[in-house]
Amino acid sequence: MDVQFIASVAVITADPVQSRRLYMDALGLPLEAAEGDDYFHSESIGGSKHFGVWPLTQAAQACFGTNTWPADRPIPQASVEFEVEDASAVQPRPRCSAMPATRSCTARTEPWGQTVALLQTIEGLIVGISYAPSLHQ
Repeated sequence: MDVQFIASVAVITADPVQSRRLYMDALGLPLEAAEGDDYFHSESIGGSKHFGVWPLTQAAQACFGTNTWPADRPIPQASVEFEVEDASAVQPRPRCSAMPATRSCTARTEPWGQTVALLQTIEGLIVGISYAPSLHQ
């Protein structure tokens, strides 16, 4: 796998409003969300391609297709996405899926054009292997 760079870091929170108070109000980060969306993020923070405050319900939807995080999985606190060279390279690798206590899903293309495959580590971290065309322009 040819990882190009870290594309995204996000805090995962069960209480997005409280979390945003820290990141936006106390730290003054320039986070914004699309109309009607609870995912606040920025591509304007120096040293970072993308930083977000990701509601746990949305993380559960992305990983398991449900708004509730499964009781048998560690509740994640954060996610990190590693950017690869092109969309065809986005697949959980057999050696990732074979690691103890990881769970992976097949690659999918999101409405905004990003192709991503996710897995959860034994620590609970969500790791994405992704290709976002906008990051390669």
